[in-house]
Amino acid sequence: MSPAPASPDGALVDPGSTLTRSQRLDRLPFTRKHGKLLGASGIGWALDAMDVGLISFVIAALSVHWGISKGDGSLIASAGFAGMAIGASVGGLLADRIGRRSVFALTLLVYGLATGASALAMGVGALIALRFVVGLGLGAELPVASTLMSEFAPARIRGRVIVWLEAFWALGWILAAVIGTFVAASGPTGWRWALAVGLVPAAYSLVVRWGMPESVRFLERKGRHDEAETVVRSFEESAGLDTGAGSADSASAHAAGESAPANGASAPTAGTPEEPAAGAPEELAAGAATTVSAAAPSAVGEVPAADAVRTGGIWSSALRARTAGLWAVWFFINLAYYGAFIWIPTLLVERGFSLTQSFTFTLIITLAQIPGYAMAAWLIEVLGRRWTLTVFLAGSAVAATCYGLADSEATIIAAGCALSFFNLGAWGALYAIGPELYPTAVRGTGTGAAAAFGRIASMLAPFLVPVLVVAGGQVLAFVAFAIAFALAAAAAFTLPEQRGRALAE
Repeated sequence: MSPAPASPDGALVDPGSTLTRSQRLDRLPFTRKHGKLLGASGIGWALDAMDVGLISFVIAALSVHWGISKGDGSLIASAGFAGMAIGASVGGLLADRIGRRSVFALTLLVYGLATGASALAMGVGALIALRFVVGLGLGAELPVASTLMSEFAPARIRGRVIVWLEAFWALGWILAAVIGTFVAASGPTGWRWALAVGLVPAAYSLVVRWGMPESVRFLERKGRHDEAETVVRSFEESAGLDTGAGSADSASAHAAGESAPANGASAPTAGTPEEPAAGAPEELAAGAATTVSAAAPSAVGEVPAADAVRTGGIWSSALRARTAGLWAVWFFINLAYYGAFIWIPTLLVERGFSLTQSFTFTLIITLAQIPGYAMAAWLIEVLGRRWTLTVFLAGSAVAATCYGLADSEATIIAAGCALSFFNLGAWGALYAIGPELYPTAVRGTGTGAAAAFGRIASMLAPFLVPVLVVAGGQVLAFVAFAIAFALAAAAAFTLPEQRGRALAE
């Protein structure tokens, strides 16, 4: 008799227990297949960030070459955020209805084509209209991508994986800063060539549509159990588990009209599969749970009672408190982040720096995002989601105050790097905790609705900055951002801690 098999973390487990497909994914180590999914999602994330970042450089360039006013610049920025508000809400709803992968690919196509078309804009009006269309795609992509990745990530390190995904945002902003510095600032038409790069996401949408798996939880909710089983087995094979036999029998049973159980609880055998008991073959073929090596509880996670809500939507009695808290965080972090980072290049020009100097400073500040993400990725599985998010938001508040008071090149860069470090670390933690707060049926809706509400603040921020600067200079503007970060930190502390818990079905 062979010894009892071990879970991925080395703990011996009971070979007679069963797991659902979701639990089978939760128990796995981080495999090459997880890495490919993270890379594919991350590239889309980085392209999104590149597009958002580029517009700040384009606005600064147009203020020099077209002489546009702050009001025009605010309209260009806010049009994109208006589209993002609608896109986030609609994208989340669609993801729960037609699938995460399909919506992800569609969003890349929409904003890629619209960004490329923006390069041909002959006036501010056309640019504003096209930025709205760009925003529709951008807004939908981020919550959908984070939802898809969270539904595949192993439970033990889910938060860390989502922060890694969010870290691709830094790569996109760095790419935007490089393009802005060396392309947008190259001459009167440089901004057009910078926007033309935005066509890349349109081509990449094909890679996403045909190269990424669909969410297993989504497939099960739609009754597509054979497809779900195929996806799960591919991840188990990547982890070196023997998936055993049974897929063909399951497919035959479904073709004959037999339905799988609602929880989709079929599971492969880790090691040599055991023979089913007499009288059981039809049930097993129809997708019932088979014998499996279960992972240790710490690997699979536990679903708290409040997370197991299946009806009532995101404002049900069990979910309304976390929804309100999440919406508040999204609103205040958007207000502060986009208020600061969309205007930093232009505000540096107003301080007397040249366009090239302004873009170079912004590039240096942007580089600080990378260690911010790295620190958040480590802390999120050590301190937990709530404390990590709260600490980084509080740090952002302090850094924003320091930036507003900075009066030399050295202090501007130092405070700007601190703001970039803490703010983007906070974003990583926020995207990690969002999908974990909701059951599968409303996960896309919940994350999308929160993002959509936050985009209202991002629409207001570009208009708020010029008003604050006129009223009290850049000091008042960044003190206002510091207050917004502090309010976001307070709201973050009200969210439930989800570290080590399985996603609710």
